[in-house]
Amino acid sequence: MAKVAVIGGAAVMATASQIERHSMHSSIMWFKVEEIYNEFEHKCGIIKLKEVADAMTMEMHAGLACEDGSKLKMLNTHLNNLPTSDEEGVYYALDLGGTNFRVLRVQLAGKSGIKSQEFVEASIPPHLMVGTSQALFDYIAAELAKFVNNESDKFHLPKGRRRELGFTFSFPVMQTSIASGTLIRWTKGFSIDDAVGQDVVAELTQAMKRQGVDMHVSALVNDTVGTLAGGRYDNNDVAIAVILGTGTNAAYVERAESIPKCHGPPPKSGEMVINMEWGNFMSKHLPLTSYDSSLDAESLNPGEQIYEKMISGMYLGEILRRVLCRMADEAALFGDTVPSKLKTPFVLSTPEMSAMHHDTSHDLQVVRDKLKDILEISNTSLKTRKLIVNLCNIIATRGARLAAAGILGILKKMKRDTAKKGETPKTVIAMDGGLYEHYTEYRTCMENTLHELVGDELSEHIKLVHSNDGSGIGAALLAASHSRYLEADGS
Repeated sequence: MAKVAVIGGAAVMATASQIERHSMHSSIMWFKVEEIYNEFEHKCGIIKLKEVADAMTMEMHAGLACEDGSKLKMLNTHLNNLPTSDEEGVYYALDLGGTNFRVLRVQLAGKSGIKSQEFVEASIPPHLMVGTSQALFDYIAAELAKFVNNESDKFHLPKGRRRELGFTFSFPVMQTSIASGTLIRWTKGFSIDDAVGQDVVAELTQAMKRQGVDMHVSALVNDTVGTLAGGRYDNNDVAIAVILGTGTNAAYVERAESIPKCHGPPPKSGEMVINMEWGNFMSKHLPLTSYDSSLDAESLNPGEQIYEKMISGMYLGEILRRVLCRMADEAALFGDTVPSKLKTPFVLSTPEMSAMHHDTSHDLQVVRDKLKDILEISNTSLKTRKLIVNLCNIIATRGARLAAAGILGILKKMKRDTAKKGETPKTVIAMDGGLYEHYTEYRTCMENTLHELVGDELSEHIKLVHSNDGSGIGAALLAASHSRYLEADGS
C-alpha cells in the first residue's frame, strides 16, 4: 500500500510540475506579446502632427509649382464654376469609387433643390479589377443601360436632348478638360495595365455605344471633387472636401494665381478646384512601422499611396492582421501554431475591426465571435480579446490623427489656420466615405485632433459636415452646371 501511495504522490508531483512549466511558458509568451504590443504602440504614438501638417503644406506648394514637383499631383480639375443652386433638369451620374459603383439620376428644381433622385449600386467582380479596360467599362455600361431602360415616367427630358452624365472616377487622372482625362495609375486594388494613359471618358463613351446607351459625359470628376461640388450646392462656405473610405483623397478651392504650373489666362472666377491626390503624400514625419513597410512591399503599388495605406479603410484591418500574425508566430498568441486563416492577406476587413473596436459587452463577445467566424480562432481569453481592442484603438487613432494633420496642412496652404482679427472666414469641410461615416471612434478622434491643432477660437469657424452621397450627387450637379445646353437656354 505504501508503494502505491508513493507512486500516486509522484504522479501528482509530475502533474503539478507540468502545470508549473506550462504556466511559466505562458508567462514568457505573454511577455513577448506585450513586448511586440509596446513596440507597436510606441511607434504609432510618436506623431509630430504639426510637422506632418507643415510637410503637407510644403508638398502642396511643390505640386502646384510644376508637374512632378511633388508626390502630391495637385491636379488641375479645369473646374472653376461650382454649382450655384440654380441648376434645373434631369441629370445622371456614374460613381466609380472602388470595389462598388453607383448609377444615379436626379431631378433638379433650381432653388427648391433636388426634387427627386434614384440610384442603383453594383459591385465589381474581382476578376474585372485586374482584367482589361474594355471588360471593366462594358460591365459598367451594361449596368447603366439597365438603369436607363427601367426609367420611371416621372423623369422627363425635353424633346431633342441627350441625357447628360457626370462621371465620378476616383483614381488619379490628368485632366485635359472638364470632360476628359487620362488615367495616371490605379489604386484601391485595381490593376488594369491597358487603361493607364488612356482617356477614361473616351473608354466609357465607347462602352456606352456598344451597350446602346445614348448619353453624353459633361463632366469628369473624382469622388472628392464631387463631394466638394455637392457640399457647395448646400452651403456656400464649403471650401474643402475629404474622402475617408476604402481610399482617401482631398480637394479644395485654390486661388488661380497660386498655381504656377497653370499657364494661360486665369478663369473669370479667379479660382480653381484642385484634386490633391493626397493619398500619395509621403514625409519622414509619418510614423511608419515594419507592418506598414511589409504591407507596402507586398501591395500592387509598392512605394505609392503611403499616406493612404496608413489612414484609409482598405488597409487598417490588414495592419491589425499583420500585428496579430506576428504575435501568433513569435509569441503563440493563439496556440502553438499560427491559425491558417490569419495568414491570409486582407481577410480581416476594417468594418470587422471597427465592430471589435466598438465592442462594449462585458466579455467582449463581438471580438470573440469575429475571431471565431473570420479567423476560425476559438476559446480566446478575455485578456487576449482586450489586447485586440487595444490594438484596434492604436491603429485607428494613428490613422485619425494623421488625417487631421493633413486637413491642417490644407488650412495652412489656404491661410485659414489662424484666427484673424476682425472677421475670420468660415470654412466648411465636406466629409464623405464609409470610414468617416461608420467608424465612430475614428471619426471622433479625427475631429477632436483637428480641434486640438487649431485651438478653441478657430474651431468656432471650422465645421466638418457629412456630405452623404456627395460624390454621386456632386457629379450630377456638375453635369448640370457644365451642360452643353446652358448657352442655348440663355443661362
